[in-house]
Amino acid sequence: MMDSFRVRSMSSADLPAAAAAFSSIGWIKPVTLFERYLAEQAAGTRSCWVAHLEAVFAGYVTVNWKPTYPFFAEKRIPEIQDLNVLPPFRRKGIGTTLLVQAEAEIVTRSDVAGLGVGLHPGYNNAQRLYVKDGYVPDGQGVTYKDRYVREGELVRLDDDFLLHMLRRIRP
Repeated sequence: MMDSFRVRSMSSADLPAAAAAFSSIGWIKPVTLFERYLAEQAAGTRSCWVAHLEAVFAGYVTVNWKPTYPFFAEKRIPEIQDLNVLPPFRRKGIGTTLLVQAEAEIVTRSDVAGLGVGLHPGYNNAQRLYVKDGYVPDGQGVTYKDRYVREGELVRLDDDFLLHMLRRIRP
C-alpha cells in the first residue's frame, strides 16, 4: 500500500520543520532561505510547494519566474529550482509529484519548463528523474554560478556546477 502524501503551497508554518529536517541530515537550508522563498512568492517572482508524508515534512520545490541563468532569462523560461526530497522519503513518488505540480503551474504561463541539475554524484537521482520526465539538455553547455564554462576551464565540482535542461510542456 502506498503511503499517503500531499503537496500544497508553502506557508510560514512550514519553515521551522523544513529547516530542522534538512539540518538533521547535515544540509544547510536555514529558515532564512525559506523566508526568502516566501518573500519572493509574495512578490510574484517565485512559487513554492511542500510535500508532507503522513503529516511529516518530506520535501519541496520552487519555480523561479525570473531566473538568473542567462539562456532562461533571455528566453523567459521559468526555472524549476531546488527540488528536494529528504532521503527517507525518496522512491515514493514525492519527487515526481512535486515536479508535476511545478510543471502544472508553469504551463499556465509558458510552453517550456527549464531546470538546472548538478553534475556531482549527489544529483544522480535527480538526473534520472528529469530524464525520465522528458527533460533534455538545452544545448548551451554547462555553467558554474550561472556563467558558461569554456572548454579546458577548471571548475569546482559542487552544487553550482550545472547542466540546464528543457522540456516542452504544452503541445
